Amino acid sequence: MRKALAQVNLYPDGNAFYLKQKLAAKLSVTPANLILGNGSNEVLEFIGHALISPAAEVVVSQYCFAVYPIVTALFSGKLTVVPAKNYGHDLDAMLAAITPDTRVVFVANPNNPTGTTARREDLARFVSAVPGNVLVALDEAYIEFLDEPLDSSPRFAPVRSRICC
Repeated sequence: MRKALAQVNLYPDGNAFYLKQKLAAKLSVTPANLILGNGSNEVLEFIGHALISPAAEVVVSQYCFAVYPIVTALFSGKLTVVPAKNYGHDLDAMLAAITPDTRVVFVANPNNPTGTTARREDLARFVSAVPGNVLVALDEAYIEFLDEPLDSSPRFAPVRSRICC
């Protein structure tokens, strides 16, 4: 506490250098592969800044996390909502909804707000099948609730990205 008190007047490291080093080592990626934010909403907005424009399409599932359509609208993107399957993601239908104008596909696993999950094998097949010019934003904010989560970092990095909190 005394050590922390002596540094309370200093700004924190905005790039989170030491945290990125430890996370990178744990995830077997380089620190350059990590983007940190103040919660998932900020990182989702980063995606919007980078990839969503009036010409860009974004694919989501019905009953998706409410912020995905909000971020898409914020950047005037075209939202494609794929009907849910048993309140969960219909990954095959989402894959079929991708067009040459699609830039982002948002998938939360487990899904927020329904709590449904995609099977690990189905999710791996889906991520592998999405065209390389489309960002798969794999939102794993509730990954702790999965018994066997898909470990996509080493397998798909750097061509695939994921979001987790």
